[in-house]
Amino acid sequence: MEFTHLNESGRARMVDVGGKDDTNREATARACIKMNRETISMIRDGQMKKGDVLSVAQVGGIMGAKRTSDIIPMCHNIFISGVDIEFKLHEEEIEISAVAKTRGKTGIEMEALTAVSVAALTIYDMCKAVDKGMVISDIMLIKKTGGKSGDYERESI
Repeated sequence: MEFTHLNESGRARMVDVGGKDDTNREATARACIKMNRETISMIRDGQMKKGDVLSVAQVGGIMGAKRTSDIIPMCHNIFISGVDIEFKLHEEEIEISAVAKTRGKTGIEMEALTAVSVAALTIYDMCKAVDKGMVISDIMLIKKTGGKSGDYERESI
């Protein structure tokens, strides 16, 4: 198997995507943050002292997607045409999903994954005063479309 992010000397390099065609690309990612039931209730009822947890996490996740190439070393800086983040509150966890879209030469999977990661970290930050046992888990790519490698969809979670 050839490693595309290594040069002839075996050192890291950013892959040249200049010769690739622009295509529509979309990626969906997911993460979970597990917490106490009381913490979920406080979020649902707007009782956190730091404010509206899910609204702030939504903005944080979008900001994270926009800054992906600044924090992932070999990630290209790409045009993002849209990012949407949704939250599902369960008894003891919040499921976070993000859909990111672009038209370009390289995929948008890392932006979707960064969006759910930053959203989860934002929730953690806003709730840590009342629940230090929270666990961020199950960060994964659910689906991606477009590009030379074709489409991908996770069979099960």
